[in-house]
Amino acid sequence: MTTQITNYITTAGLAPALEAGEAAEAADQLSRLTGLAVYPASITAADGSLYFLGQRGDLKFLGVVTPEAATPFEGQNNEIALEGQAFHLTLGPTTAANAAALRDRLPFLVARPLGLKKSAGCGDRLGLATPGHVRAIRHSAMAPIFAQQSMRENARTGRTPQGVMDDAMWGVFQEGWRGGFGADADHLKTTQDIDICAAAGYTFYTIDPGEYVDDRANTAPVETLRAMVADLPWVILDSSPADLQARLADQAIDLGDFTVTLSEAELLRAAAKYGRAVAHTTAMYRHLAEVMGQRPFELEMSVDETETITSLAEHLYIVNELRRLDVQWVSLAPRYVGTFEKGVDYIGDLSAFEASFAQHVAVARTFGPYKLSLHSGSDKFSVYPIAAQQAGDLVHLKTAGTSYLEALRAVAQIDPGLFREIVAFARERYDADRATYHVSAELAKMPDAAGLSDDRLVELLEDFHSREVLHVTFGSVLTRVDFYQPFMAALRQNEETYYQVLETHFNRHFTPFS
Repeated sequence: MTTQITNYITTAGLAPALEAGEAAEAADQLSRLTGLAVYPASITAADGSLYFLGQRGDLKFLGVVTPEAATPFEGQNNEIALEGQAFHLTLGPTTAANAAALRDRLPFLVARPLGLKKSAGCGDRLGLATPGHVRAIRHSAMAPIFAQQSMRENARTGRTPQGVMDDAMWGVFQEGWRGGFGADADHLKTTQDIDICAAAGYTFYTIDPGEYVDDRANTAPVETLRAMVADLPWVILDSSPADLQARLADQAIDLGDFTVTLSEAELLRAAAKYGRAVAHTTAMYRHLAEVMGQRPFELEMSVDETETITSLAEHLYIVNELRRLDVQWVSLAPRYVGTFEKGVDYIGDLSAFEASFAQHVAVARTFGPYKLSLHSGSDKFSVYPIAAQQAGDLVHLKTAGTSYLEALRAVAQIDPGLFREIVAFARERYDADRATYHVSAELAKMPDAAGLSDDRLVELLEDFHSREVLHVTFGSVLTRVDFYQPFMAALRQNEETYYQVLETHFNRHFTPFS
């Protein structure tokens, strides 16, 4: 195999990925050379150098084989001989500096925009899940976002946008994924958030103007609505109440299979409710465009975490105003009919959802095209066939906490005692931690883990109430040292168990969109 490695190293440009058998042989050779358990899929040759990832104990190391001693990579450098040829081997930690240097050498590790391909965001609160996500994506028709974390989630887990990006990149490298991926700076609320994520190389920016959505407008009388509209930030909106009325009131809007005419009251209600959100999104977009310069990026507007449903009229108002203000966006997350709670299936009337979703799709096709985003999209298995049929490629599925729940599933199998302790702690923390989430689980209805044998503990992850309790308490669990360290050690030492449950779970998510 040594001869094949040296031939592979000397390939000009980026060499094709090795076949499975060749990769396994090369990994075996490199493992004997380095003392690492080398991941076969990671082995990559480019421009006369070889790159690979290996594991020793709980730690992973980057391996770089080059003809020259001087490289930008941190680590221990030794001279080695391969088939009579002298090379230099650097073994280094998976640091931010090494991640940046590797991205410079292997362009497929750089996040990029995904365009209008149907897509899936795979949030990872632990920094360990990307290999499992990659394996599921390989079986799907979805374009992936592998780096995805909100500032709220970062604060609760002690991570940073750069750390999230790097963890995802190492997972992509480990699995040898060359199909491209996006990076979602999720639920951004301030320009400072944008600056941090832009510096880390994110390509997809989810603007969350939820605090600027005025839900009072949903039931306010018309005279109150007029006053609310008059008080909007018209300087940013570059318009006036009279101009708004002239543009959209009582104008027939052709949506293909049907036509909509917004009455004065509907338009006032939409503007009163979402006018400030449009203004905030516009200001954030302009700042983002300035920060990104010539670098390509994509924008999503998200108003899903608000109290009242986004009506057809309100959707039309939002996109008309964004387009008029020269905001370019690739997806929009309305507040849909029914309830999208964390980590559980859709709650509500599916026929009502389908009828409403079809109207939103008509707007997205007419005023874009752009994708409709399913936020809190994890485990909404009853919704996926509807979204796939109605939207086709114009859909983005966003998942986050379900990968943490699958980590708990793995831990329940690996270390039942630790899992029981986490369940008991989650029960204690639920009332406090649920405050910033839309969840309805009740502790009194959560099954008692004490009554379950070890081999039945995973049943808790099939129960509505325990899933939500475990979901929203992730931050409290992960910031408690006596849980975090054994929890992460269990997953790192049994990573195939974690990858397998992730792959199985995400196959269920992606298959309806195939």
